[in-house]
Amino acid sequence: MWLLLVLLQAAVLPAQLCEAPGEAAAAVRELSARLLGLAGDPARDPDPSVYLALRLAGDHDLREEERYLARLRDAFQRRYGRSLQAAGQLHGHPQWDTASTEHNTNAEAEWPETGRLALYLLGLRATCPLPEPGPQRLLVTWLKYYLEEDWAGSRRHGQPLTSYYQYSLGVLALCVHRKRVREEVIHRLLAAEHHGRFRHTGSSTVDTEAVAALAFTCLERERLVGSRLAAELQAARRRLRRRMVEAQDPDGFFGNVYSTPWAMQVFIATNACRTQPAYGRAMAALLENLDAFTTAATMAQVLPVLHGRSYLDIASMRCQEEPDTLTPVSAEPPAEMLGNMTVRLVVECPEPRCPQHRLYDRTVSAPSGASLLDVLRAAAMQGPPDFTFVTQDTSQGPFLSRVLGMEARQQQRSYWQLLTAPGTSLQMGVADYRPHDGETLILRLSEW
Repeated sequence: MWLLLVLLQAAVLPAQLCEAPGEAAAAVRELSARLLGLAGDPARDPDPSVYLALRLAGDHDLREEERYLARLRDAFQRRYGRSLQAAGQLHGHPQWDTASTEHNTNAEAEWPETGRLALYLLGLRATCPLPEPGPQRLLVTWLKYYLEEDWAGSRRHGQPLTSYYQYSLGVLALCVHRKRVREEVIHRLLAAEHHGRFRHTGSSTVDTEAVAALAFTCLERERLVGSRLAAELQAARRRLRRRMVEAQDPDGFFGNVYSTPWAMQVFIATNACRTQPAYGRAMAALLENLDAFTTAATMAQVLPVLHGRSYLDIASMRCQEEPDTLTPVSAEPPAEMLGNMTVRLVVECPEPRCPQHRLYDRTVSAPSGASLLDVLRAAAMQGPPDFTFVTQDTSQGPFLSRVLGMEARQQQRSYWQLLTAPGTSLQMGVADYRPHDGETLILRLSEW
């Protein structure tokens, strides 16, 4: 009787939408049009996550999507158009398709591109009509190879050379293509979830946990594993989703505004978006903060959930007539602001690597409305003391790689963390964040 009452109560509860409500449709469509405008800029390197967002949207510009896919193919064909043997990747390596977990320690070896290749494979699966399977099989082989090359150490005590985020994306992409994943690879992620290794520098990595949850859900749903392993995946996925609900902040975000869309994909993929109140609060928070999504990478991150879609929807996409009604909107340059601002720039390095700890602490004058990258350039012009820095171009914009001669090395799991005082991590890149007058900015060499 009690169970019947619970079921009746659930039946009369109003179901919420997984996509943004109708009154937000115009804003969502405008965001899609802005992303389409950025995608049409030939000066920008093609990004598979942008293509994914365009394909998962409700409205399309099919010709522009075809052009963008052609650019992606050109970029990936140069690197992955040959077999592993032809590329010389197996020379001196153990057989990567066996249970061996050895890895190449040659400093000259190419760094695994696990996450980017995974996103490209997901994008190909979302293409209509589906591409010829031959080239995709070659890409799948490369991705399986990367999942072995990306791992250092044993299953129980190892870790990815890139990140658990990229590693989870690799597993997810193989699953969406209905390719079996070695149980050893799956157990690596399960062990990381069980032992809390998705967390680093003392804080929760929501986006990593979310991508892992999506991979677990896909493996279970596509029945690519046995019943015993499927039960482990289901339990891990439920734990991850429960932690997200428990960690939701009063503003409605899971972690921060940029990691929230990843968490929301988990609720969509597990059919909890219509009944979980935390999802509705997160959607409301996103819609109130759409102006935070200003770059192609961040727009691509938020648009799928605004359309009520997750990356798992790619596996069930059917080619049918799609509305070809979207028109690109060109990005407008930021409005000119008069006057200058003054910010304090601090560079920190932990002991014992840096006994001095604080390497630089000085006020910097820059034009009002300038980006953090502009502030760093202004600091380099001021001197003394001399301030130097180096950035690397990536698909998501400039990446800070060296400050005051000190390099962040992926092999050493170090990076330059961007913070605003007293210790709030910035969730935007150096070219995207715009400091305000009187703010204290911290560049901190950190480990992950």
